[in-house]
This record gives sequence, structure tokens and C-alpha cells, in this order.
Amino acid sequence: MPVKRPTLQQLKEIAVELGIHLSDAQAAKYEQLLQPNFDAYDVVDALPDYLPTVTYPRTPGYRPTGEENRYGAWYVKTTIKGKPGGKLEGRRVVLKDNVCLAGVPMMNGASTLEGYVPNVDATIATRLLDAGATIVGKSVCEYFCFSGGSHTSASGPVHNPRRMGYSAGGSSSGSAALLAAGEVDMAIGGDQGGSIRMPASFCGVVGLKPTHGLVPYTGVMPIELTLDHTGPMTRTVADNALMLEVLAGPDGLDPRQYAQQASRPYTDLMKGGVAGLKIAVVQEGFEWPQSDAQVNAKVRAAADALRKLGAEVTELSVPMHKVGPAIWLPIAAEGATQQMMKDNGHGFNWKGLYVTSLVDYHAGWKERADELSETLKITMVLGEYFIQHYRGRYYAKAQNLARQLRQAYDDVLARHDLLLMPTLPITATPLPPPGAPVEDVIARAFEVLPNTCQFDATGHPAMSLPCGQVDGLPVGLMLVGRHWDEGTIYRAALAFEQAKDWRDL
Repeated sequence: MPVKRPTLQQLKEIAVELGIHLSDAQAAKYEQLLQPNFDAYDVVDALPDYLPTVTYPRTPGYRPTGEENRYGAWYVKTTIKGKPGGKLEGRRVVLKDNVCLAGVPMMNGASTLEGYVPNVDATIATRLLDAGATIVGKSVCEYFCFSGGSHTSASGPVHNPRRMGYSAGGSSSGSAALLAAGEVDMAIGGDQGGSIRMPASFCGVVGLKPTHGLVPYTGVMPIELTLDHTGPMTRTVADNALMLEVLAGPDGLDPRQYAQQASRPYTDLMKGGVAGLKIAVVQEGFEWPQSDAQVNAKVRAAADALRKLGAEVTELSVPMHKVGPAIWLPIAAEGATQQMMKDNGHGFNWKGLYVTSLVDYHAGWKERADELSETLKITMVLGEYFIQHYRGRYYAKAQNLARQLRQAYDDVLARHDLLLMPTLPITATPLPPPGAPVEDVIARAFEVLPNTCQFDATGHPAMSLPCGQVDGLPVGLMLVGRHWDEGTIYRAALAFEQAKDWRDL
């Protein structure tokens, strides 16, 4: 149907918002001159949207309750069988609920998005099905993915299977919990500040944030183009490498894939062992105010284990690591406020697949903003303050500084193969109870960020794998590699995993 034409008053109001003041006569002339442009919009409106074909049969599924969802980690259960044969045949895979799966509800943890049903499959969903996987549902994530804890989803908290009542980490909370509980074989996570690695650390599973752009983000709800990552979460390193082989490579639809790097045989590359690898233990990664001495000890013991396996392990300083969270913050706060919220997820100025149905549905948040999570609201207030009062200057400066931060790590990686530090400075914390003070809600969401967010800004690949326990709760070891060198991360991770059961470290 034709697009709605503005009234003269609407034209004048829009002009004023742009600092332009039109008289009634000028507005009438504009209305007349704009008619051919509105006609062009009618042509675009009448054309069918150009979207990828959905091929695999599926049903909408259902929301499990009670014992079937004891950890609060399932959003939807369904069964979508992939192509017979393939390297993932028989594997049960759950998608984080920010990943589009046509015909299956998607909430992204948010009450304002509840009821949305995508009409496309994300590229990664198609690749999993093409490789023979069975997609068994969608996992709960944090409210629009804005929390490192597991307590902000509108569907309720996600409990850590290692200890009920404790955080599973976020924002890929349900994915990590379902893996730790043994209810799925593989999971998709997303990572803009650590949201694959943080829940992997809390739940004792393996989570890789690939190099920025290696895995297509197409069909996953964006937060901020330069921070958006999606990737594999598994219980073992071998499964993680296998999954990345399926997920990686350009799809021609994602502007994040500027380097057009192809998938590599990670399951072969991981077999080289650690003998001769040079690993840099980053001193600053152990020195945060919230750093737990027992967590630090477990991670240093893991470094010693790698040394005993033949790696050359050296401790050194990367001073810029300490300011990395400050550099990341304006990109995340201002960028997400603008793209994910004000621009309804997709925004402007990039080529690729726009999920127009998601743009339309997500736009409803503006009338329901009070429902947003406290973590998202406080971030938006911060971001909008700096957008309005500093015109995006600090976003721009932070993007410049992110290049300097990347160089600081690259300088070390020119002489070493990997960086090593704790994934998180702490182990899982108790979930805030209903009605908890906002201070506690915010603290539990953001206290876990200091070692992970830097590598979203710089794009380096980074993995969390379990390296011991403190009082029965997992500790995460983070390995960071050169851009596009996930294979070396897998080498060290597999050797470490095979040396000894992580629970006994």
C-alpha cells in the first residue's frame, strides 16, 4: 500500500528537529516538490523484500516449563533436522535467542521484543543445518544482551548448573548453562564485551570469540557493528574447532567480514601441541580490584602446566590493557544506544542483509522503554548524554584509541604466539534476588568485564576454557591469539585439556 504522506504540520515539525524553520508557504512548496520522491518510496514498498530462502522444515516449538527447564535456560524447544551426512550430523545445537530462526519465536531476552517471529534464518543457522546438525531450540539470553550476569532476561534468571542460585554468566547465559547441564552438544553465543567467554568461564565450558568478521553475523540482532561477534560454545576443544570449521568464512552479506577470510581446518591445526609455542602471561590481567587470589592462582597453575607441556611461558606487562575497558566503553555505550536502540537494531551506512521485520518489530521499544532492563537503561542514559552533549566525539576518539590498543597487543604477539590471563577475575556469584537494589543488579552485570571487553574492541580471537575450581565453581583461562590465528589457540587449548581433567587442577 502507498506510504503515508506527511501533513504540512508534520513537515514543519520534522524540519524544526533538523534546525530548519519553514513558513507555511515554504512547507506547501516542499510538499509539492516531494511528491515524486514519495512516489519512489511507493515503488520500493510494493517490491518484495529480497531475503535468503528458508529451506529446512520446522515448527514454532514451545516454551518448556518446570523440570524441563529447571535452570531457566531454554526459551524455545523445537527440532529442525539438518541435511543427512555432514560433519555435525547427530549433534544437538542450541542457538542464542538473538539469532534469527525463521518461524521460531525470538525474544532476545526482552519483553519489548516478545512475540517477534523472524522470517529468515541467520547464516550460521543455515550453515549448521547444511552440516547435518539438529537445531533443538533457542537459549535464554540477557535483556538485549546487556549483562555479564544471568539475571536480566525478561523470562527470568538463568541458574548455573554447577550451583543453583548462582550466575551462569552472560549474555549467552542459556547457551553456557545448557552445555554445562549436558542438555545440548553445541551452542551459539554472541560476544560484544565478553558474552561468549564470561558464561563459558562461570559454567566451565569452552567458548571462543573468533576474530572479528571471521564468522558472519548476518541474521543475528546487531548491537554495534564494530563490536559484534558470534561464535561456538562447546564442552570440549575438539568440538569447538569442529563447529568453527562449519561457521567460519564469508557469506557476502555481512559488512563485518571486510577481510573475507575463509574457514580453515581447525581440527587439524589444533593437533600441533604446545612445544615451542611462546605464551605471554599478561600481568595486568591479574591486577583488577575485584581479582580473586584463588582465581589468579588457578590461572597461574594453568600457565605452569603449559610450560611443563613444552611451551615457553613468560610474564610481561601490557600497560594499555588496564585502560582497555575505558576505551571500549564509549564504543559500547554510544554505539549500542545509537545502532541497537535509536536506529532499531540495524541503522544505516552499511551494505548487507537488513532483517526488515526485526527493524519494524523492535521499533516498538520506544513506547515501552520503562520495561527495559536496568543494565540497558543506565547504559542508554550514559550513551545518549555523550551523543547529545559531545556530538559523538568520544565514540570517535575511542575508535581511534582502539587501533592503538590493538597495536599494543600486536606488538607482544609479534614476539609471542598467545596471550594468557584469567577470563574473569572472579568465579560465579549469587544471583541477585527479586527486588534487589539497582546497585547490586548493575554490579553483578558489569563486574566481570575487565579482561574480556578489550578484545571485542580490537577484534583479536580469544577463548575461555576451564582450568580448575574454587569452592566447586569453575575458573576460566583465557587465551588470546593473533588475528585469524584461531588454530594456535586451539593447539594450546587442546594440549591443556588433554593433559588433565580441569576439575582436578
